[in-house]
This record gives sequence, structure tokens and C-alpha cells, in this order.
Amino acid sequence: MANVEIYFAPWCPYSRRAKQLLDDKQINYTLIDVDTDPSERDVMQQRGAGKSIPQIFIDNVPIGGCDDIYALEASGKLEKLLSNK
Repeated sequence: MANVEIYFAPWCPYSRRAKQLLDDKQINYTLIDVDTDPSERDVMQQRGAGKSIPQIFIDNVPIGGCDDIYALEASGKLEKLLSNK
């Protein structure tokens, strides 16, 4: 399985929605709370992600935010990314 990381904020509905998609697919992921540690937002941006949250990384590759992960799911490409194929 792929390594999935989500930079998120607990109050953000888009963060919750992105997490829900991964939960529904029973995918393990690491949460990085940019509210608890604001310096993580800088790390997120240095890794090549956008400024908005959530920002999702699959195997250290930034894939974007909530809309992006749902678009990958709708196109059938998310499963391939998650399975390392």
C-alpha cells in the first residue's frame, strides 16, 4: 500500500471530506495538523503543495486537495496510486 499523508485542520470540512473518502476505502494515512503546529504549513508548501488545506501526498507526491482526490477517484486513477501499480 502507498504512504498517504494529509495536511489538514480539524475545523476544515474539506479535510474531513478527504479523510472520509480514504476511510471509506480503508486506507491508512498520516494526519499532519497545521493548526496544532503552524510550521507544518511551511513544510507542506516546501514539499510542492498548494497553500490551501487539505493537501494530500501519496508516496511523497503532492496530489492536491479534496476536489483533486475525488477527481482521481471518479476517474479510477486513485486506486492505482494507492496500490503502487
